[in-house]
Amino acid sequence: MGGSTSLGVIVALVAALVWGSGDFVGGRAARGRDSYQVLALVSLSGLAVLLLCAWVRGEAWPAGAAIAWSAAAGVAGGFGLAALYQGLAIAEAAVVAPTAAVVGVILAVVIGAALAGLPTPMQVTGMLAGTAGIWLVARGSSPVPGGPQHGLGLGLIAGVGFGGFFVCIAQVPTGAVFTPLVISKSVATLLGLIVVAARRLPLLSPRGNPWALLAGVLDAAGNVFYLVAAHLTRLDFAALVSSMAPAVTVVLAGAISRQRVAARQWLGVGMCVLGIALIAA
Repeated sequence: MGGSTSLGVIVALVAALVWGSGDFVGGRAARGRDSYQVLALVSLSGLAVLLLCAWVRGEAWPAGAAIAWSAAAGVAGGFGLAALYQGLAIAEAAVVAPTAAVVGVILAVVIGAALAGLPTPMQVTGMLAGTAGIWLVARGSSPVPGGPQHGLGLGLIAGVGFGGFFVCIAQVPTGAVFTPLVISKSVATLLGLIVVAARRLPLLSPRGNPWALLAGVLDAAGNVFYLVAAHLTRLDFAALVSSMAPAVTVVLAGAISRQRVAARQWLGVGMCVLGIALIAA
């Protein structure tokens, strides 16, 4: 399983890069807007991309339990994304995104270990290093007056949603990639539209919200890479490496939004890299 594990970890790392970029863009899209308005447009954008990919590849539609797992992943992921975007819009990225990642990782690692058994001691060390790295990224920023409490709570909610997504979508049998994600994204889209309608909010115009469209494309791509990674390696490995996305989010927030990135956060990034190397060894 060594070669498959290494390839799975590499694909999960790509998922982290794509998701981290998408989270940053989604946070920008959510500024001054209701998070469910953004979720609806992000989900529609991602759904369009996934439908096109499924049609081009000619994938068959899943049946039975695969549909239920895909739909459950859509519910969990939809709530997780909405909470994340709201948190990124009102608090520092270095508080919200890593908190969501740590909570999601813990859920996925515990369930993954229960399903597949404990990994090797070196891989356990890598998982601990990676989780600690994400935590250091989270602890490395100075607080924003009035923001951390809201950001932390929304980060926790997002993490539960992401953990649920990691676990549920990984239960889909190997073979199909895009069609299960079409089901998942359709549920997330419906969730966003229902909440927007219940709150009597207008739908966002695609033409006037390019950030939301881009976030949808990046989120859909991250989903694809994660599902492929989960098919190539263990659930806990794929979830942990994919959840290193906050390192990307924080670096982008520092470079573009001028949010401070502390030395402790750079140490956390280094520990994430060490964790990836130990897991893939």
